[in-house]
Amino acid sequence: MDVGEERNSMKIAIQGEPGSFSHEAALKLMPDAEILPCALSAEVFAALDSGLADAAAIPIENSLAGSVLEHFDLLLHHDVKVVRETLIRIRHNLIAVAGAKIGEIDRVYSHAVALGQCRRFLAEHPAMKAVAFYDTAGSVKQLVSTRDTKAAAIASERAAAYYGAEILARGIEDDAENYTRFFLVRRSAEAETDPAANKMSVAFTLEHKPGSLVAALSALSEMGTNLTAIESRPVKGKPWEYIFYVDCKIDSSVEGTRALEGLSAHCGMVKELGRYREALGAGNTGAA
Repeated sequence: MDVGEERNSMKIAIQGEPGSFSHEAALKLMPDAEILPCALSAEVFAALDSGLADAAAIPIENSLAGSVLEHFDLLLHHDVKVVRETLIRIRHNLIAVAGAKIGEIDRVYSHAVALGQCRRFLAEHPAMKAVAFYDTAGSVKQLVSTRDTKAAAIASERAAAYYGAEILARGIEDDAENYTRFFLVRRSAEAETDPAANKMSVAFTLEHKPGSLVAALSALSEMGTNLTAIESRPVKGKPWEYIFYVDCKIDSSVEGTRALEGLSAHCGMVKELGRYREALGAGNTGAA
């Protein structure tokens, strides 16, 4: 079965409530999927491990806030593979219940990252106190349950429609170039590599000798592999040791295998996290 032709009845786990940006990403990746909301990211991977979910849609990087490091760690420690990626344009809206007036709002709930991306709007409305909440869509869900006309939420248009709330102000984010990259993740045993994959994600640790990182990255460079991202995370229980996560462009599956072999010569551990097609949009040139 081709990666782009997954069965339509897939159940996709997401972190957050229905109406969240993860919900939007899951439906973009698989329009007819059944969504399984989870409170925590660890629960998303547990659902995938147990077979409760067929796949997971997880945010991995925001163009303004940076990488979601917890998700890199979860990808490393679970027997899963990334099979697709997509980009979602993040548009924030001020959302309230029917009858609320923007001039009377004194509290605004949302995820801390979303609040941070709407600082200019909040500064222009000093009467609105920003209150961090666990989820953007969850803040709308709470709002509708309380029917509080003095409170509002910052979330997506989908969240407003899903919970029957009203949008008081659209596009209130500070920066229009606000995108989040999402991965579609499957259990390794069921993850089929897209024949047109032109991107690969890898995790590795280094040998304990000077110049190991330079040697590892040089091995990729010598093969002409284009490194597009690199992150480091501390190894738990081993102070000053790190796991490195990299994304790189590949011309073919053969080049991807050669890149892994090149890294292995300089690394204590190498794990391929997935091969997939680069998502189209926000400056990328690949196919979604």
